[in-house]
Amino acid sequence: MPLPIRLVAMDMDDTLLQDDWTISERTINAIRQAQKKGVYVTFATGRATTSVRPYAEQLGLNVPVITYNGAKIQEVLSGEILYRKVIPIETAKDISAWLLAQDIHFHVYLKDHIFVEKMNEWSRQYARATRVPVEEIDLIERLSTEQEGVEKILLMGEPEMTILWNEKIHQRYEGKVRSTKSKPHFLELIHPSVSKGTALASLAERLGVKREEVMAIGDSLNDIEMIRYAGLGVAMGNARTEVKEIADKITATNQEDGVAQAIEEYVLR
Repeated sequence: MPLPIRLVAMDMDDTLLQDDWTISERTINAIRQAQKKGVYVTFATGRATTSVRPYAEQLGLNVPVITYNGAKIQEVLSGEILYRKVIPIETAKDISAWLLAQDIHFHVYLKDHIFVEKMNEWSRQYARATRVPVEEIDLIERLSTEQEGVEKILLMGEPEMTILWNEKIHQRYEGKVRSTKSKPHFLELIHPSVSKGTALASLAERLGVKREEVMAIGDSLNDIEMIRYAGLGVAMGNARTEVKEIADKITATNQEDGVAQAIEEYVLR
């Protein structure tokens, strides 16, 4: 007989959130019922912690959240950082200089700030979606004042261009960064040892939860590692084919309360 689920980790965009970036009433109720049952519920997202905080407050999450695709685990309400793994600053500076020379639009995520060399419509759309300001600065000058490194670098462009950029980055920076994707027009760079899966394993251990007691829900390529790790990996109905192929179960889409359906079926029954 399978062990009961004690920890639920959910991706946010195109998973927990509907297309208007809100959480449905059914999903809110399912999460609250799970919490009342003593189940830990958390986010595992590529977003910055500042973007996650309003949703955590809405749901009353008292569990550390996984942000930046696993680069950080943080007590979102208190702000205490439990884990942080960054791209070393010299690598981040070198990548940023190369991207600027290639005229590729990108964001740098540094200590819960999002920086860009020059704003454009990609950045404006991103700021609207995440409800977090994107700050226009001289990136190389800003990075030159840092000692440690950056949580994430996000390249933004047409899907076919992100594929081409990914190939070039792997040639130039093999072993120095890892790439993943949350949306077709994003290419996300993180420390090579970082993933939502490794972060979720670390969080489960911290909470005293066995792997078999973890349910992970997601839709995109950056969710694959945590869905593989979890005792019960769930793909959204709107998930990419690669995600559905490795998941244990497939739920409804984000517009059809897929997260609520998964919690009702595998946690509350």
